[in-house]
Amino acid sequence: MATTATPYGLRAVNHLGGTPYAGSTRMYPIASGLAQNIFYGDVVEVVTAGTIQQARTTGAAGGTAFLAGTVGVFVGVTYTDPNLGTVVFRQYFPTGTVATDIQAYVIDDPAVIFQAQADATVAQAGLGACTFFAAAQSDTTGSTTTGNSTSALDATVTTNQDAFKIVGFVDSPTSTVGDAFTDLLVKFNPVAHAYTSGVGI
Repeated sequence: MATTATPYGLRAVNHLGGTPYAGSTRMYPIASGLAQNIFYGDVVEVVTAGTIQQARTTGAAGGTAFLAGTVGVFVGVTYTDPNLGTVVFRQYFPTGTVATDIQAYVIDDPAVIFQAQADATVAQAGLGACTFFAAAQSDTTGSTTTGNSTSALDATVTTNQDAFKIVGFVDSPTSTVGDAFTDLLVKFNPVAHAYTSGVGI
């Protein structure tokens, strides 16, 4: 049972309609020296310079909605170490990393279903409702040891146009609907994703 708060950001499960997620990603540049951590499972956004960074709003409808450039979920990074001259692959982007060829792996398909943990109980009645991050992502909403996000979704589900739509619940020997920290299946709402919102960056 998901009775312990162990949030892990967003993890790809499959596509809307049930087809398997085959691991496809798109590469996006990160600015050299970017002063923020980006963790595996974080939501990221394209900024006006044409690079990506961690999305630092909760995704709640209104003043903390995701910005127009929100493109998906970060799942790793590669760059050439300027001192060693070797190609590095990392689970997360460490703040201040300097290189001329930093490229992030991003799941940017708006039809992908993600698994994420809520910060409290979500009942069956939450199916079809909307939700958002319980706290805005930051340099501390992840582990620099594992590289993984520790962001959770807010269990106070709404009928607003928040960032995510709940499309199901994880059903496994260790997780079920109504657990103390319910594992949810969600997708980006069209208004919250750059490739379905129709709004330019």
